[in-house]
Amino acid sequence: MDSSSASAAQNAADVAGALAPRTDEISTDVYQLIVDEIPELRTDIRVLALLSASVAENVATVLHVLQHGIEVGEARAPAAAQEYARRLAQRGVPLTSLLRAYRIGATRFQNWCLRELAQHTADTSIVGAAGIRIAEITATYIDQVSEELVSAYETEKENWLRNLSVARAARVRALLRGERVDLDSSEAILGYRLRQHHVGVVCWVTDTQPGGGALERLEHAIAEVAGQAGGTGRPIFLPQDESCAWAWLPLGSRDTFAVLASPTAAVGSDDEIRFALGAVGAGLPGFRRTHQQALGAHAVALAAGTAAPAVTSFADVAPLALMSNSVDLVRAWVVETLGALAVDDDVNARLRDTLQVFLQENGSFKATAQRLTLHKNTVQYRVRKAQESLGRPIDEKRLHVELALLASQWLGAAVLR
Repeated sequence: MDSSSASAAQNAADVAGALAPRTDEISTDVYQLIVDEIPELRTDIRVLALLSASVAENVATVLHVLQHGIEVGEARAPAAAQEYARRLAQRGVPLTSLLRAYRIGATRFQNWCLRELAQHTADTSIVGAAGIRIAEITATYIDQVSEELVSAYETEKENWLRNLSVARAARVRALLRGERVDLDSSEAILGYRLRQHHVGVVCWVTDTQPGGGALERLEHAIAEVAGQAGGTGRPIFLPQDESCAWAWLPLGSRDTFAVLASPTAAVGSDDEIRFALGAVGAGLPGFRRTHQQALGAHAVALAAGTAAPAVTSFADVAPLALMSNSVDLVRAWVVETLGALAVDDDVNARLRDTLQVFLQENGSFKATAQRLTLHKNTVQYRVRKAQESLGRPIDEKRLHVELALLASQWLGAAVLR
C-alpha cells in the first residue's frame, strides 16, 4: 500500500483523532524529553513555560494536519514557537540546540503515533503505509517550521545584539559620568562584574583603511590579552569608531597586571595595533579611574606619533598624561603618589613645602633650613615625617613625587584629599 493512498491517509487521520484528546499528555512527554536531553534549554521558569507552550502548539498543529487532511504547506510555525526562538536568541542559546529539540520532539511524537497505529490494525501493509505517511508529514512540517524559526532566531539575534550594544554603550557612559545607577542591573546589561579589579584599555590601529576589519582585529586582541591576564569573565569591548575602542579587562580579586608581557604577546604579528593602559583599579571608582588613566596614556601615545611603542602604560607616563587630562585625574594621581601626605591640612602642607624645597636642594638639610629659615633639626624631623606619610623612600619615584608636590602647590585643595 502506498503512503499517499486514501487508506493510508484515513488510518493516519484515525490515529491523530485518537491521540487528539491526549494532546496534553503527549506534549508533556515530549517537553520533558527535550529538557532532559538538552541542558542548554534548562533556563528560568518563564522560558521553560514558553517551551512547554511551543511543544503543545506544535503537537496540536501536526495532529490537526493529520486528522483533517490539511495541506502541510499551509501550516505555519505557532506563535509560541516563534517567540521561544526569539527568546533563545536573546539569551545566546545556540540555534543548534533549538533545531535538535525539534528533531528529538519529532521522533518522540512519531513513536506515540506508531504505538497508536499498532492498536488500530495488525495489517503490516497498512501500518507501513500509514506510518510512512505520518513520518513524511511530520518531517515536512518540521522542515518548514524550522526554516521560519531559523529566520526568526537570526533576525532577533541581530536586532538584540544591536540593541544590546547600544544599551551597553549607554550604561558604560552613565557609569563614567558618575550617574547613580543600580550595580546589579548594570552588571546584567554589561555581562561584566563591576565589583572586582579592572584594567582600563584604549586600543587602536594605526592603519585606518575603510572596511579593513579593524574592530574585529582589536576585539580579538583584547580577548587575547584578557585571557592571558587570567581574569574570570569576558572583557568589555566598546568601539568608539572604526579604528579605536575602549575596553576593561576583568582581573577578579587580583590587583596586579603584567603590563608589558600580555599586550605585546596578544598583538603578535599585527604590529599596527596599539594599547594604552590604565593602572589596576577596584570596584566602580576603579572602573572610572583606570579608564581615565588609559585615556591619558592614549593622549601621550598619540602625541608621540609613530615613535609610540605598542604599549603605553599610564604608570610610565603619568606626569605627561596629567598635562592633557582633567583635574579629577590629577587629583587621583597626586593622592596615589603622595599617600597620607596629600591630606589637605596645615600639618601636611608644612611637610609638603619642606619636602619640596629639600628635593630642590638635592637632599641638603642645611640648604633647606637656610631657605626656609628653620633649624636643621626641624627640617630633618619634617622630612622624616613626610617620608613616613609617603610610605616609601623619598628617592623612589622621585620625579613623580616632585611633580605631585608641584601640582599640590599650584592646584591646592583641588588635588588634595
